[in-house]
Amino acid sequence: MADNIARVFADAIATDPTRPLLTWYDDATGDRTELSGVTLANWVAKTANLLVDEVGLAPGTPAGVLLPPHWQTAAVLLGCWSAKLSVVDTPGDVGVLFAAVDQFDEAQSWSADERYALGLAPLAAPLRQVPPGFADYVVEVRGHGDDFTPQSDPGPTDAHLLSRAEARATELGIEPGARVLVDATRHPDPVDWLLAPLTRAATVVLCANPDPTRLAPRLTAEKVTHSLPS
Repeated sequence: MADNIARVFADAIATDPTRPLLTWYDDATGDRTELSGVTLANWVAKTANLLVDEVGLAPGTPAGVLLPPHWQTAAVLLGCWSAKLSVVDTPGDVGVLFAAVDQFDEAQSWSADERYALGLAPLAAPLRQVPPGFADYVVEVRGHGDDFTPQSDPGPTDAHLLSRAEARATELGIEPGARVLVDATRHPDPVDWLLAPLTRAATVVLCANPDPTRLAPRLTAEKVTHSLPS
């Protein structure tokens, strides 16, 4: 059984790094963003370099992630796991906190040495106004390198998360190499929308606020082979 998230991610994109790995839709805004494996890997590497080189976090440091399903959330989570941090969801003391702009009230329950805000805007646009005590993730991460070599050892939560992800992939019927449509509202757990597909080297079409009238043409246009159950 796999026990290293960084390796699972690398293996998932190794066969064809240029294929669309994660395609994001928000039918409320009309946003569509498509990331190949190599493009997402660049964002992941930049995030890991930010955490290790700039923030100076050591493996095992807890990281808070208050973000909904989104392609930038994938970059943040995989960057944290590549840096061997422990992503936690219970408010407390953490080395770094990533928070969406609509979750700042919740962020006040966390004590963090470094705080990054994400607007999750189309085209990864920076925030128009950065809240006090936060840095803009999009602005800060872009200055870091596109390559990052994770330590060979798994992170402290990797084995547990991947065990859950493999079990969920089986429960959700995700076949190896599938193209999977995911309703972000119904499957907010990153084990479902991110890790379970990665364990099958599957690609994801992640949809927020899905418009039922767009479902049929989207299935065809995106060559979806499997939809997660509602």
